[in-house]
Amino acid sequence: MGRQELRDRQAPLKARYREDPSTALVTLRAEGALGEGVTCRVETGRALAEAGLHPASGGDGIALCSGDMLLEALVACAGVTLKAVATSLGLDIRDGTVRAEGDLDFRGTLAVDKETRVGFTAIRLDFALDTGASPEELATLLRLTERYCVVLQTLTASPEVSVGSLSPT
Repeated sequence: MGRQELRDRQAPLKARYREDPSTALVTLRAEGALGEGVTCRVETGRALAEAGLHPASGGDGIALCSGDMLLEALVACAGVTLKAVATSLGLDIRDGTVRAEGDLDFRGTLAVDKETRVGFTAIRLDFALDTGASPEELATLLRLTERYCVVLQTLTASPEVSVGSLSPT
């Protein structure tokens, strides 16, 4: 998609959202079904993903790890956002990679040490780009990618999260 096509697609959306901000509010949903053993099947819209325990918490490594899936969502969102921002800025990105790494201490999730945090203690997001963009253009690209990446912003500025009660079906 070229710069003008992106602008043409986004212009009516931006106009509608400015005119009626409530039309910009969208609720995304995900649902899973408990699977065999210690797994949960999640419909991704394109395929069925079966998540299970990471080997460091007793899994066999066959099922997907939800921590990996979180990092994959970050990579996907950051990559799409970077490409959209580059397109909007008219920057030529010939090729590139996006990498996320996250550190976990499994003593927390396995209740080995109640003082150990459950979840990622650090996440690193890196880009390697084949581009002729100047250092100033790359700095702008990175700043805007960070600003507009939904998953990154969700991780850095946690939203209000509520957990519903358990109920029999």
